[in-house]
Amino acid sequence: MPSPLILSIDQGTTSSRAVVYDPATFAVVGSAQQEIEQHYPKDGWVEHEPEDIWYSVARTVREALATAGRSPADVAAVGITNQRETVVVWDRATGRPVHRAIVWQDRRTTDFCRAHAADQPWLTERTGLVLDPYFSGTKLHWLLEHRPDLKPAAGRGDLACGTVDAFLIWRLTGGRAHATDASNASRTLLFNIHLMQWDDDLLRYFGVPRALLPEVKPSAADFGVTRGLDFLPDGIPIRGVAGDQQAALYGQGAFGPGEGKCTYGTGAFFLLHTGDTAVSSRHHLLTTVAATTDAKPKYALEGAVFVAGAAVQWLRDGLHLFRTAAEVEALAKASNPAEPVLFVPGFVGLGAPHWVPEARGVIFGLTRATTAADLGRAALEGVAFQVADLIDAAVRDTDPSPGPSPGRGGEKDTLGSTPPSFSGKGAGGLGSLRVDGGMARNDWFLQCQADLLGRPVLRAAHSESTALGAAMLAAVGAGLTDETTLRGMVSAATRFEPKLPSADRDRKLTAWRKAVQAVIGLYQGV
Repeated sequence: MPSPLILSIDQGTTSSRAVVYDPATFAVVGSAQQEIEQHYPKDGWVEHEPEDIWYSVARTVREALATAGRSPADVAAVGITNQRETVVVWDRATGRPVHRAIVWQDRRTTDFCRAHAADQPWLTERTGLVLDPYFSGTKLHWLLEHRPDLKPAAGRGDLACGTVDAFLIWRLTGGRAHATDASNASRTLLFNIHLMQWDDDLLRYFGVPRALLPEVKPSAADFGVTRGLDFLPDGIPIRGVAGDQQAALYGQGAFGPGEGKCTYGTGAFFLLHTGDTAVSSRHHLLTTVAATTDAKPKYALEGAVFVAGAAVQWLRDGLHLFRTAAEVEALAKASNPAEPVLFVPGFVGLGAPHWVPEARGVIFGLTRATTAADLGRAALEGVAFQVADLIDAAVRDTDPSPGPSPGRGGEKDTLGSTPPSFSGKGAGGLGSLRVDGGMARNDWFLQCQADLLGRPVLRAAHSESTALGAAMLAAVGAGLTDETTLRGMVSAATRFEPKLPSADRDRKLTAWRKAVQAVIGLYQGV
């Protein structure tokens, strides 16, 4: 009799993937991927067709099982991970979307956020987030205000909404389950992360009826069973669900406080696990819910870089500097280190720790000698610089006495003097950074990242920890394994030690931060 399989559905911003794992070893036995189309109706607007998402998931599940040479009936459990703040609204009776999905990168609610900036302190206290177009609550508010025909139906409970995981769960279960997990709920601005429930005050503030929202469960839980599909048999349990970054943290084996990772995809996302303590950031990071396996909450500090791999895509598709993303590594190696090019890739605003949605991308230091190679290097460095800023902020949030930060000249902390209570060892004790995602395949980039951090970078053996994390949660939820066993399976494939002298690192970081402040000065308040 064939051994059981775990099916992981990884629905991302630019593509959907399905990966089939052997739960005994978490070796990949089959996989498939399909790109999905992005829609840009106006400047700063980003949308997806929900049906495109669904069809891409159905197709990749079929293809992944076919490449594994296994029957759909061999699947013991399903895990789902997803682009997080992207929001979908659909009709409960028909299951059909009533509007395109509004993607996490979308900035159409910038004016709303600016007008209500004074409300940020109490919103942050309850949600751990900032008032920014990034999050689902502002998108739902916009949709219900601009589509007045939807408001009455939403209030009556005729419509359902959720992040992409909730939409997929609804479709996979034939409309029997309207559910999400706590990690996805914590990204909506509608969820109280301390009480671990939808917050009535937040719902009133954003004008979102409770009847619209899914049930919130732990990440390893019973999310229903498959029903009425032509690519999976009825009755397969969905047992693991987490937002993509929390899934990647779990997939890296970072189950407890003081463990951190960065995933490089369309954007770059750093998470530091803080255990059962919801650390309130003094440096504009987010406090978010980590993947959970029971009703007891777990938390993480998070910093988001909105444009990472997307910067390389722009060089490829917008400027046509190369044909494949992998070629950027060769360009960076061929660049002239003396060319003073700095690229701040703020195409859709700046995320943590700056939170300037009005910002746009800027290139500094162009000369007549600047080449495509120099632009390639600057794009990669721009991502690495931003991640260095995130980790610097996390160090300052969790370490009572981290000392002067690289490139900051030891200036005083102007955002507070007393660090929050933290039960873990803190980012200051983060001896190395675990990394995964598409850009993590680029050796030049990871060496650059290690140099700018001044600490080792460990590339995961599985470059796609997001899908792995969803599979691991599903296996735990199905009772096929536990976290002690899983921790022993996680290992790093490659270690990158910092080589850049500290004086050179400080000089580079100082120049970078001056460039970022210039961008903020140019666009702030526009």
